[in-house]
Amino acid sequence: MESAAAQIAQRLVTLKVLIIDDEPAMRRVTRSLLLAIGVSNVHEAVDGKTGLEAIRTLGPDLVILDWEMPSPNGPQFVRTVRSPDSFPLPNVPIIMLTGHGERSRVMEAVKAGVNDFLLKPVSTKALLARLVSVIVGRRRMVKIGEYYCPEPRDLAAYKADFEIAWV
Repeated sequence: MESAAAQIAQRLVTLKVLIIDDEPAMRRVTRSLLLAIGVSNVHEAVDGKTGLEAIRTLGPDLVILDWEMPSPNGPQFVRTVRSPDSFPLPNVPIIMLTGHGERSRVMEAVKAGVNDFLLKPVSTKALLARLVSVIVGRRRMVKIGEYYCPEPRDLAAYKADFEIAWV
């Protein structure tokens, strides 16, 4: 039987990731980090509009998204994707990767429907942890009031699982 680490490594190899960031240098850094952890099927979009089209045409397994970019910006982008009545792939996992770590922005991103949140500059270890969290611990999508988002996680259980997995 294959170990959990081997199964995760195999999943990373087959993962199709879309990076959406208007800064070419940040796209290069994110691509390099992904390549370093074994993700080789990486695509890029330079703004929200081309990112939305790329999701429609590529059908990525995961999106890594910047907050500040040309229309739509990160939160607007997530709200557009998380519209099951009008967007074809509303369940695609989204990690917000941004330089804005204020609590209000984190809360806005979560309410918009991101699966996870990372602060720039990001390390390979932090990115790997979020990828594993999103692909292994994938939460089902639920409608909560006007929001369509990943099912809220039990924070106590999440912390315990995270510590066990990465100690």
